[in-house]
Amino acid sequence: MRIVVTGGSGDLGGRVVRQIEARGHEAVPASRRTGVDLATGVGLDAVLAGADAVIHSASSQTRPQDVDVAGARRIGESLRRLGSGAHVVSISIVGSDRVPYPYYRAKVDSERALEDAALPATVLRATQFHSLAAFLATAGRVGPLAFSVGDMRIQPVDIDWVAQRLTDYATGPAPSGYRRARDIAGPAAYSAVQLAAILAAHDGRRPPRVVRIPPLLPVLRGFAEGGILPGPDAETGGRSFKDWLDDQPTPMPRRFHSPT
Repeated sequence: MRIVVTGGSGDLGGRVVRQIEARGHEAVPASRRTGVDLATGVGLDAVLAGADAVIHSASSQTRPQDVDVAGARRIGESLRRLGSGAHVVSISIVGSDRVPYPYYRAKVDSERALEDAALPATVLRATQFHSLAAFLATAGRVGPLAFSVGDMRIQPVDIDWVAQRLTDYATGPAPSGYRRARDIAGPAAYSAVQLAAILAAHDGRRPPRVVRIPPLLPVLRGFAEGGILPGPDAETGGRSFKDWLDDQPTPMPRRFHSPT
């Protein structure tokens, strides 16, 4: 199979590319580095010609409407122009329709763009990656204190497992139209207190005292009320947060590395 991977130069996309190649298929990274611009559509027809499947893993925290949403819409338009029935597999976020955060709303918009395209498409929603959980735990620390939005909990997932599941769908049977795949999540959920303690142990520090911030705004309430937690029907798997953390530097850097 010839599988095009948008955002193929990013962290998630790069892992998807390696997964595809390890299974004996042809992976074609598509990003601005390779002459493909999802925001404008430049280079898209050329890279999608002859594709059997497309994995849309490109994303932008600062320009999600240009990359996530317009990218999904332009992929659909390009495939229709080419007369292609390629299966489009796209990554999204668990709870993106329950929390009024602009980036999450853009993910919902990108899902709708694929549904409107009337092409074979699979959307896979995943929880937050381990790297984001670690960032939230470190960035929310000030001296001996750490902060939590109400009683917010997070159930982070292993990025490598997400890449595997995206590849599974792209190399498997295509649906006749649009479908939402079963949500995926890591094996355990953690409160801010638990994350702070785990990170402190990793860094060799005393655990901070967690101060809860009242979730007064709609976005904060969405997080605090479990909007990003998976439902009971979600598929769980991949490395746990603790196992992932064992492979990270000590102390854990206080920065977030975007997976795209």
